[in-house]
Amino acid sequence: MGNIVWLASYPKSGNTWLRAFLINLITDAEEPIDINKMGALTFGDSQSHWYEKVSNVKLKSLSSEGLASLRPKVHEIIANSSDNSVFVKTHNALVEVSGANMITRSVTAGVIYVVRNPLDVTLSYADHLGQPIDRIIDLMSRKDFETPGDETHVPVHHSDWSTHVNSWTMTSHPAFHIVRYEDMTSQPLKTFSAIAKFLRMKVDKNRLRRAVRFSSFKTLAAQEKLNGFIERTPVQQNFFRSGKAGAWKKKLNANQVKRIITIHRHQMARFDYLPKGY
Repeated sequence: MGNIVWLASYPKSGNTWLRAFLINLITDAEEPIDINKMGALTFGDSQSHWYEKVSNVKLKSLSSEGLASLRPKVHEIIANSSDNSVFVKTHNALVEVSGANMITRSVTAGVIYVVRNPLDVTLSYADHLGQPIDRIIDLMSRKDFETPGDETHVPVHHSDWSTHVNSWTMTSHPAFHIVRYEDMTSQPLKTFSAIAKFLRMKVDKNRLRRAVRFSSFKTLAAQEKLNGFIERTPVQQNFFRSGKAGAWKKKLNANQVKRIITIHRHQMARFDYLPKGY
């Protein structure tokens, strides 16, 4: 058994919120931790500097197969970077790509997977990428969908929303903890308390409440307004937009809703995301 606890999700599903909560909880902070310093306790599996440690050539020259061959070594280095659990953010699907698994099970200690209604994910992702909603619906339906690499990150294989969700949640396992974004918004204390319990952290109610408050949307948005946020894309006005569930009801047209449901009906039904009438 390894050291990595994967913080997994499809993009724009609440991963940043989860990481903010964990860093405030673990450090027992007396004031909100700077959102731009979350990397001190939560790593990202697509950060290129990990791959540069195990590659003898420039990453740009590597094929998909070449990167795939490095991935287990990268995960091992991350796992061995601490004697304690290492929290690692990933937007990769739990699938095999170019002959290698995107997630290395041998160094895995556990998983927290955050799932969010794809109707809302579509809106948030469209804003994040600065793309039309219909274009995002198309991307979220492609099994080969991945974000390309750049100077600081290697490519991330998302796959389509349904495949991503199913790959992480299709089997029940005591080391896997599934969280719905909607429960994070409607029942934060109960939901985040369950996360702490899953991690076997014995914390008092005051510490838990403080971590929940310090990682609330209101607090995170205020920090971004004051100091900016390094994960905001150039096309975004704000990374933290509204934080609410159900915004799709006023933003998506009937055809867009129908398209998303037609593509992702099975997984949406599993997590109680199908609107009445569908």
